[in-house]
Amino acid sequence: MTSLDSFEATTIAGANQRLGDYLGQVVLVVNTASKCGFTPQFEGLEKLYADLGEKGLMVLGFPCDQFAHQEFDDDAETAEFCRLNYGVTFPMFAKVDVNGPAAHPLFAWLRAERGGTPDDSITWNFTKFLLDRSGRVVGRYAPEVPPADIEADIRVLLDA
Repeated sequence: MTSLDSFEATTIAGANQRLGDYLGQVVLVVNTASKCGFTPQFEGLEKLYADLGEKGLMVLGFPCDQFAHQEFDDDAETAEFCRLNYGVTFPMFAKVDVNGPAAHPLFAWLRAERGGTPDDSITWNFTKFLLDRSGRVVGRYAPEVPPADIEADIRVLLDA
């Protein structure tokens, strides 16, 4: 059975990261963008991570430039922007595609597990996927859903 431990990704600093290292934690995977109307959600994501990280929440940010080219070309610039403007301390990864033939395998799997749209595509930046401690997808949240509105669902998984 496929789960989070089936995937690897490149960190924003360029290192290879086995995503299975996050098993045992509740994981929130988000496709992000630095120049989007939803970019202020970084603040809410960081608050969730700061408040619930010690209880077992991990937030994973994956920059994406597929929606109106709202991400920097350079991963280092993205990392600096997120740190300086929103105090992001949760793990960020190298820019990925989330739709189409070049989609990162993680996002192809996430979309297949929790479609939400007629063709299962991700429609915009800051689509969020919630995974339980065993790495299974248990929720998908539209870009319009602020991170604070997911907190109750996260807490249920943390307390399970």
